[in-house]
Amino acid sequence: MSDAALWSALADPHRRAIVALLLERPRPVGEIVEACGLSQPSTSKHLKVLRDAGLVRVRQDAQRRVYALDPAPIAALDAWLEPYRRLWNRSLDALGRRLDETSDDT
Repeated sequence: MSDAALWSALADPHRRAIVALLLERPRPVGEIVEACGLSQPSTSKHLKVLRDAGLVRVRQDAQRRVYALDPAPIAALDAWLEPYRRLWNRSLDALGRRLDETSDDT
């Protein structure tokens, strides 16, 4: 899985919706089709992109294909975002201090 494939896979809102569904629990393709309101071929294409990026895995259950989220790439994204999260938190802390100072002046 490359970082570019991961980001590219998550760039599409339909694929993000599928990831959100799979966060709840593994689902067969039919449920994903129904929940997303896409055609079966379109949903299958999105699932292939997610699978190729390593975000989901699939298993056969009799005649059905059941998709599940693979947590490893999500953990990698979280690790990559950590420095940015710290930056954002520092900015919010500074804003909070400024607002406190402003409210003390009134």
